[in-house]
Amino acid sequence: MAEDLSSLQQVQGLVKWFDPAKGYGFVVSDEGGPDILLHVNVLRNFGQSSVADGARIEIVTHQTDRGVQAVEVLAIMPPERDDTPVLSDFAELDMDSLQSEPLEPARVKWFDKGKGFGFANVFGRGEDVFLHVEVLRQSGLADLQPGEALAMRVIDGKRGRMAVEVLAWEAALMSGGTD
Repeated sequence: MAEDLSSLQQVQGLVKWFDPAKGYGFVVSDEGGPDILLHVNVLRNFGQSSVADGARIEIVTHQTDRGVQAVEVLAIMPPERDDTPVLSDFAELDMDSLQSEPLEPARVKWFDKGKGFGFANVFGRGEDVFLHVEVLRQSGLADLQPGEALAMRVIDGKRGRMAVEVLAWEAALMSGGTD
């Protein structure tokens, strides 16, 4: 690779938007300047196939003839939100105590962003675990693909097993989160 690497820069900012179907989105730097292209392949190298709009992101960028592009994702933090429960199913739960629940390895069975939900299976178990789009958003994700590996905190909800937190598998491994 004979590219000039002198334009590499570490940048923090917010995800303006990301469309997994198109395979790209844009980041707005905290320092200002032009929007930064975030391609799905760069995101996949981080272990995710999507990222929620409004998520904080730390990336390495490169200036090209076509503009500034992300070449590496270093960190993703979910969008900020208030303390209200993500779903009414969580209203009576102590969200802090849920953090002590183990992260379980799982695989996406199917997810339909338009419907706002889908299902995954925890490895070694046959039952489906309900995945709600709002739980994904609070976890910094926007969409999931069938077969995608995840780490989830799962509870027995009013309507069956459901995820209360979802992480990309690689992100969970890097944080030491698989208990």
